[in-house]
Amino acid sequence: MKSLMRLIKSALEYRPITDLDESKTSMQPVPKGLRGIYALYRKQGKHYNVVYVGMSSEGKLRKRLFSHKRNRDGEWTHFSYFEVWDNISDQEIKELEGLFRQIYRFDERANRLNVQQTFKPLNRILRSTENVFGLTRIKKS
Repeated sequence: MKSLMRLIKSALEYRPITDLDESKTSMQPVPKGLRGIYALYRKQGKHYNVVYVGMSSEGKLRKRLFSHKRNRDGEWTHFSYFEVWDNISDQEIKELEGLFRQIYRFDERANRLNVQQTFKPLNRILRSTENVFGLTRIKKS
């Protein structure tokens, strides 16, 4: 079967936290062994506000979601995940997560749970590009 995407193998979006109930007898929507990027949201009205972007590079995406459910209950209501193909390296997963964290770094809602708000390798590239064009660095006010 030809892949529809180069990086993403499977994905689920905006699933309620209740989909993680271990007591469900039907098939789990988050199987064991997934590697990739995930997002946690807080649903407000018809909007899903990002509160956290994370990654799992060791096939423990399901475990990470359950950990957030245990430790951050009430701070998020829904989740999405984006499983990567087996040929995507752990470093590439980290780079993707870093890119998304960088995009949301000044968003106060998206950074409530994120301790690491920026991705240092990307920051170095940004600074270099700003220098090439003689631009000043944009800082959080």
